Amino acid sequence: MGDHKICAAVFFILLAPLFYAQAAPEKVSIGLYLLDISKYDIRTGEFTADFYLDFHCNDNCSPEKFEFMNGRATSVSKDIDTPAEKFYRIQGTFASPVNLERYPFDKQKIQIVLEDKLKTSDKLIYITDDNGSGIDDSIVSPGWDIKDWSAVVDEHYYRPYDETYSRYTFTVDMERIRLNALLKTFVPLFFIIIISLASLLLTPEEMGFRITIGGSTLVTTVLLHLSMLSEIPPTPYLTFTDKFMFVTYTVLLLGFLVNMLILKLKERNSPGDVQKVQRITEWMILLVPFVYIILFYILLS
Repeated sequence: MGDHKICAAVFFILLAPLFYAQAAPEKVSIGLYLLDISKYDIRTGEFTADFYLDFHCNDNCSPEKFEFMNGRATSVSKDIDTPAEKFYRIQGTFASPVNLERYPFDKQKIQIVLEDKLKTSDKLIYITDDNGSGIDDSIVSPGWDIKDWSAVVDEHYYRPYDETYSRYTFTVDMERIRLNALLKTFVPLFFIIIISLASLLLTPEEMGFRITIGGSTLVTTVLLHLSMLSEIPPTPYLTFTDKFMFVTYTVLLLGFLVNMLILKLKERNSPGDVQKVQRITEWMILLVPFVYIILFYILLS
């Protein structure tokens, strides 16, 4: 009788893990093929996207209860609905963080992020399907070059609910077309700088023209900067354009102060000092292009 009890106890111990073991989470492979990007707004990071979304699994799975964490689908059509595959055509509006530190030579990452609505990561795990993902060659975003894409899966923990969900993120790398940025933003500024520096080459006897040109170019630069700022949202950091403009302000302001200094020296009837300041100014003008070259090299390299 004792032997039977011992055998029963051993049998129960061996089979107990089978009764109490937690079911393995569903593994769902995701492929996302982007068909179109449009209406990208640099002020808000919003854009509209049109794409195919393909869920695959080895057996029966139910990944239909998904939601986008950074946007909303405006149109969802299910084209394939089998136990092992769910295939959708989706159109929606999404938003991604904007990084403007290098503006107007900035690079942006636009993302489509999704999670399951109900199943935590112990019940469902996403897997990237790189073979079934990509971006269509016909995609054109005005003003931007589409560089590359990537897809990653990680876990997102919600502290108030003490729950963790598998999160899929599809990212598209875009870079602003540099020629457009150069022509629209910096060519007008270069002309303003050239005109202001050229005025410093006028003789001290033409001080009226020098002061007029220096003051007007400084005011024009401020107005142009304000116009640029209106095209982007406020940022807690300085953009490349801000740094470029501050260097430009310094150059123009120094030119204006040199004119004031020469004017004062003329009032004191010190022609020798006037000529000395004028020669120093002409040599300093030659250094200005190198200052901008160094600025572009340091901030954009």
